[in-house]
This record gives sequence, C-alpha cells and structure tokens, in this order.
Amino acid sequence: MGNTSCIFCACVEQASIGVVERWGRFEKLAEPGLHLFNPFAGQWLAGVLSTRISSLDVRIETKTKDNVFVQLLCSIQYRVMKPHADDAFYELQNPKEQIQAYVFDVVRALVPRMNLDDLFEQKGEVAKAVLEELEKVMGEYGYSIEHILLVDIIPDAAVRKAMNEINAAQRLQLASVYKGEAEKVLQIKRAEGEAESKYLGGVGVARQRQAITDGLRENILNFSGKVEGTSAKEVMDLIMITQYFDTIKDLGNSSKNTTVFIPHGPGHVRDIGDQIRNGMMEAASAQVNVE
Repeated sequence: MGNTSCIFCACVEQASIGVVERWGRFEKLAEPGLHLFNPFAGQWLAGVLSTRISSLDVRIETKTKDNVFVQLLCSIQYRVMKPHADDAFYELQNPKEQIQAYVFDVVRALVPRMNLDDLFEQKGEVAKAVLEELEKVMGEYGYSIEHILLVDIIPDAAVRKAMNEINAAQRLQLASVYKGEAEKVLQIKRAEGEAESKYLGGVGVARQRQAITDGLRENILNFSGKVEGTSAKEVMDLIMITQYFDTIKDLGNSSKNTTVFIPHGPGHVRDIGDQIRNGMMEAASAQVNVE
C-alpha cells in the first residue's frame, strides 16, 4: 500500500519519511503514520522519501598504469538519513547522477596509478577510497553510504586471452616438472627393485646348488654304506647317468621345452658324468676349506 494523502490528512508508510511545508517553506519531518494538516494555514505534505537501502550499479571504463583498458562494475548501497531528510529532499534533484559522478572521479584518479595485477589484488582499496569520498560528500546532502562493492573487473578481451594463455603455459610447465620428478622416482624404485630381485635370485641359486650338493653327498654315503664293494666314484657315475636319462625323458614329454641337441652315446655320457662329478667335488672341497 503506498503513501496516501488528501488536503486535510496524509498517511506516511513505514520505512519512509515525509516532508511538511507551510506556505512553501519547510516546516518539519513527518514520521510514519497518520498526519493531519491545516490547508487554510498553508500546511501540506510536500513529498515522501524512502529510508530503505537503495542500490546503484555504476560501470566505469578506465586505463591502468600498464596501459590496459578495463571496465569496473561498482555496486553502491545508500539510504536517506532520517534526521537530514530535508537536505536530501531539497539539496539534490538527482542523487544517483551525483553519486555516479563522484564514483567516476575517484576511480579514474586511482586506477591509472595501478598495474592490472595490482588492481585485482587491491580492489578492496579502490572500494575503500570510493566509500571515503562518497561518505564525505553525500553526508552533507542527507545520504548515508552503507556499502561499496567492486563487483567485477573486466579487462579487454585480448588481454583476458593473453592472461589465460600465460596461466596455461605456467601450469603446463609446473606439470612437466612434477611429471619429471615422478618418472625419476619410478626409475629409482625400478632400479632398486631389479637389484633386490637379482640379489634374491642369486641367494636362491646358491641355496639350490647347496641343496643339490648336500643331497648328492647324502645319496652317495647311503648307497656306499648299504652296497658293499662300491666306491664313491661308481655311485656318482650311476647318479649322473640316471639324472641324464631323466632329463632326456622330460625334454621328450614336454612340448613347451626347447629341443637341445647334445652329443649322445655311452662315451659322451661318461664325459658328462666326469665333468659334473669334478665340478661337484671341487665345490665340496672349497666348502670344506672355507669351514
């Protein structure tokens, strides 16, 4: 419901303030509620002002210190001060244009002294400077500046594109550094794993050979003890020949093994047995010397 009035009375809404005149001269302020007037004495309601917070968006185009044209969007929130509502009513015909003019003046005096990067970092300082100037000036006309927000800073399209490309290049460079570090760590870990694997493989081969040597020694001793008249050499020859034929059998039964052509015959078997036996004897002798 809006403010209603007639010749003899008027109703002022909540969050509003009325201006009462007598014979064309300011007499008093009318608070929200019903007011009676005496038109025969020249008294009447000259106007009503809202005391609610109003918002004004101002778009300013200016240039920074590094010659970049930018657009700044400022949002000014202001209201009429009740004790000075008569000043707001009589002094300013168009308060929005007045506020806009002061914002233009302050921003265009401050921003050209700042680089573009500094403007983004210190936009709060720009808003503070505009607030201080407006409070000082508009307070004399009965207006209170509640808040000033520097909503947006919009550089030229070409500048925005260049900034995005610079940012993308920096991020790609950083990603390359991290990728190189990751590959370095992987190579180190891979080398450590290979070294550990080879070490464990060597330990396994050594234990395997030790087990074979111990097994052969035990078989020779058992066979010599149970069969009288046999020497260790004869038992070793029998074991070597048995293992030789077992190996030939395994190669023939498995289709996945690679066929190996070796000299075959009784004489060659004896030679192979002598070579294996000599190797085993040398290994056992070396172990005894170490112990």
